[in-house]
Amino acid sequence: MLGVIGVGAIGAAIVTGLSEGREAPDLLLSPRNAVIAAKLAASYPNVRVADSNQAIVLLCVRPADARRVMSELTFKTQSLISVMAGVPISVLRELAPPVRDIVRAIPLPTVSARRGITPLYPAIEPACSLFNRLGSVIEVADETAFDRFSAATATIAAHFLYMHQISDWLATHGIARGQARHYVAAMFAELASSLQGRDPDFQELMQEHATPGGINELFCRVMGEEGAWKNVDAGLDRVWQALMDRQKSR
Repeated sequence: MLGVIGVGAIGAAIVTGLSEGREAPDLLLSPRNAVIAAKLAASYPNVRVADSNQAIVLLCVRPADARRVMSELTFKTQSLISVMAGVPISVLRELAPPVRDIVRAIPLPTVSARRGITPLYPAIEPACSLFNRLGSVIEVADETAFDRFSAATATIAAHFLYMHQISDWLATHGIARGQARHYVAAMFAELASSLQGRDPDFQELMQEHATPGGINELFCRVMGEEGAWKNVDAGLDRVWQALMDRQKSR
């Protein structure tokens, strides 16, 4: 029996991926997010909603709610898996005595289709088996490296903002907004197929699409001249520092 506290976007994706895969495990959902929990329980026979949070071992709540939610639980010796960004194992141990096996994970929404690639620290059971069912696992060497992976996920919203900016440029130059969005979405969806496999070479893919003297090469050069690529590093550095500052304040 796997218990889940918090069935927001990531929690629901994990439940969906496990329930639609082979040999779906029994899942016990916390009464938090009652509407979503009830919908999942109605959709899958292996899922039910608990009367309380006491049997839960997978924490999917917001980091800001960690202390309050965990103070309401009685922990025993079960394993604890946390998907809360910026909450280090030292704090989790403080909030969940006498649990010994504590794992941090960074699942992405693709776990719902069992295509997730989930960093784990430490990469121990039962977390490895759980997330391998939902795709594959990256065994992270230490907690500092784990937090670097966490910082990288901060770029997801910016990816969609980038696509919005392109479609908005088309719209301001006379293209119907719906048509512009549809075209940009299709362009990037097709490119995503180039990223299949364990080790895509981004530099090589860029060169394949940047014909010398062509418009892709021109755009890349202009973006570099305007400091866009350096700003990516600056943004990630700021996110990293914010994560470290949050950990110090917990």
